[in-house]
Amino acid sequence: MLQARRAFTLIEVMVSVMIISVVIMALLQMNANNTHIFSATKKQLKTNQYISLLIGNKDYGFEDKSIYLDDLIRDFELEDDLRRELKSTNVAILYQELESIDLSDDKNNTQKSSNSGIVLEIGKSVLKAKDDSSSIMRLRIK
Repeated sequence: MLQARRAFTLIEVMVSVMIISVVIMALLQMNANNTHIFSATKKQLKTNQYISLLIGNKDYGFEDKSIYLDDLIRDFELEDDLRRELKSTNVAILYQELESIDLSDDKNNTQKSSNSGIVLEIGKSVLKAKDDSSSIMRLRIK
């Protein structure tokens, strides 16, 4: 009498190879998606860091201008590598006035003498870098 050998059949091997292939393809797709998301997040983070330089500088941001980021940080002491990077980064600052509020025209204002001539300007500054852009709302008292 012949004894039956215990082994995998060809169909069982092919099914297991297909399952492993599907799992590997799914993992590769997840890796590609994560790489894309990480890259986009890194660019946005860098642009947000640049716009924080604009927030800290009261001389820029209320006009349309093309500048190098080094102009925003002239008063600060920075590492040479960072200063070189900022010197080579050209950005455009676009300003749009959204609303102007003249406080001296307020009819209900009982303290006209203290608010005479004050105008609040609400605007939006957009910082456009090479790869990305970011915007902030600005308030200026004239």
